[in-house]
Amino acid sequence: MTADADADVHDVDTHADAATAEAVAGSEAGSEVEEAARFHTLLAAFEGAPAATGGRGKDAVNEPMIRHWCEAMGDANPAYTGPDAIAPPTMLQAWTMGGLSGHADRSSAYDELLTLLDGAGFTSVVATDCEQEYHRPLRPGAAISFDAVIETVSPRKTTKLGTGHFVTTRMDVRADGELAGTHRFRILKYAPAARPVRRPAAQRPPAQRPPAQRPRPVINRDNQGFWDGVRDHKLLIQRCTSCAALRFPWLPGCNACASPDWDTVEASGAGTVFSYVVMHHPPFPAFDPPYAVALVELAEGVRMVSNITGVPYDKVRIGLPVQLEFLRVDDGLELPVFRGSES
Repeated sequence: MTADADADVHDVDTHADAATAEAVAGSEAGSEVEEAARFHTLLAAFEGAPAATGGRGKDAVNEPMIRHWCEAMGDANPAYTGPDAIAPPTMLQAWTMGGLSGHADRSSAYDELLTLLDGAGFTSVVATDCEQEYHRPLRPGAAISFDAVIETVSPRKTTKLGTGHFVTTRMDVRADGELAGTHRFRILKYAPAARPVRRPAAQRPPAQRPPAQRPRPVINRDNQGFWDGVRDHKLLIQRCTSCAALRFPWLPGCNACASPDWDTVEASGAGTVFSYVVMHHPPFPAFDPPYAVALVELAEGVRMVSNITGVPYDKVRIGLPVQLEFLRVDDGLELPVFRGSES
């Protein structure tokens, strides 16, 4: 056999090995997909099974719990006080909670579902979101009962946390036997994703340390308009179109009249320091203590927390006049801050 023939045989062997490896990888991937589908079939069999039956709230709807809730939330809506008071609708789940002792009415099906997920390696859990529907107001004295069902179990999903399944339960809450609201609660049961082992930034050589960044704001559908305004160098305040009350920070509904309808007004930028603190410790990446953080009362009457620039931290005082400006923190972040003047 010639050298050229030997080379041809070697090339054929190499291509054959590569094709075999690809076929094996494809077969393994196919088997994994089939196994995931088979396991999801087992999980889906729990859909429609009861998660809790004949549950009862440990307390009737009552004024002290309503008061504590409103104080914690800073909600001064007059609908929640007085002889005709109703409970805030968002308290719906609070009346069904079992406390540290739990409830004795949870079904075995829900425990069996979680045990099945645990056994498959999906041992971690995180609550992801909840949805509520309100059918009638809850008034003090109403007796709470509820039933819950396993509504859906998702196919296998891969998230940043890891791979797992979303489990959604639906709870129907009744007041004196009449449907008052529906509460859907979703969790992710997952196997944590493997994370690369990295030395903490402080232990790396200075040249390898990433530049410290300020924390990024959480932007969602409720506050997107505010951050759009910041991008355009406008400080926008929500205004209820029903009662004209201004509110800040941004909320999905008016805390004065509960209306969901609103528009915005642009703040003039003038304000005064209503209260402040000077941060000395602990040190935090991207911040250089000591620095002043103030609760600024805007000329429009609402208040917001921000940094004070233009004056030393030890010259900040209550009543100090300040003016809005926009600070470019880095390439991806611009923030509204307030500049004070020593004069």
